[in-house]
Amino acid sequence: MRAVVIRSPGGPEVLELRDLPDPEPAFGHVRVRVQLAGVNRADLLQRAGHYPAPPGVPADIPGLEYVGTVDAVGPGVTRFSGGERVYGIVAGGAYAERIVAHEREVVLAPADLTDEAAAAVPEAFVTALDALAVRGRLVPGERVLVHAAGSGVGTAGVQIARALGCFVIGTSRTADKLDRCRELGLDEGIVPSGHVFAAEVLARTGGVGVDVVLDLVGGAYLPETIAAAAPRARVVVVGLTAGASAEVPLGVLLRKRLEVIGTVLRSRPIEEKIEAARLLERTVGPWLARGIVKPVVDRVFPLAEAAEAHRYVASNVSFGKVLLDART
Repeated sequence: MRAVVIRSPGGPEVLELRDLPDPEPAFGHVRVRVQLAGVNRADLLQRAGHYPAPPGVPADIPGLEYVGTVDAVGPGVTRFSGGERVYGIVAGGAYAERIVAHEREVVLAPADLTDEAAAAVPEAFVTALDALAVRGRLVPGERVLVHAAGSGVGTAGVQIARALGCFVIGTSRTADKLDRCRELGLDEGIVPSGHVFAAEVLARTGGVGVDVVLDLVGGAYLPETIAAAAPRARVVVVGLTAGASAEVPLGVLLRKRLEVIGTVLRSRPIEEKIEAARLLERTVGPWLARGIVKPVVDRVFPLAEAAEAHRYVASNVSFGKVLLDART
């Protein structure tokens, strides 16, 4: 098979397309012929040497989500027999023509989604739904703040919050992305001045603040996020594009009785990854089928142009998901 390999930690130029042996499915696992894979910020961090793959996962092949067709099944597999169109999340290795995954981590892709649309779903929508509804305990009618609203997870978060009947505020570096997010259900958009946005959030919530925050930025955004939070709010930190550390106003945290919750999907144990697959299957799948939410695809690159795809994502001009096509 062809696969994109990280030659050594570094910039996009360290990504190389190589011919490697096909992986073989172990007991309870299936092999998937990948059609498209999603490009995520985590892939850029892994390439740079800052986010190593967990044990048991290809250490030098990035890629956390895919759509494809089951082309081999291992011993003991009961859910698939071969030929099924599937999608899902893996802890790495999706920048390749074939991957293996536990059969319970693999989900049938909705029949009415194109391959490109399906590839844009798993990581973005599962991450956003898990952060908002599971970790953040979001309930209908609450006020939600989504940082980096124009990103893949951000566009999914805006739609999920809207689907749950919430008032949604988003931040982005550009007004253009916020305008496009309004088509997805965004109520209010804010372009932060530097890292300052709390006063704007309070103004647009009648001085109350927001109940749940999907924070895909971290760093210097966190103190402002805490200032913008309503009493007993839940701040769910998923991304760290603004930095991995922040000065936290502990007095405000205590006075408001806030919860700051960190979460990642990649390093979770298999039991929790199977739960994430069921979230994709039982909640996101029906929403997609009914048109309540929709994947947002920005651009598709050939697998051989993974380095250019990484440069494009790093430029921050993309809106929604960037994909790699393993068929070309």
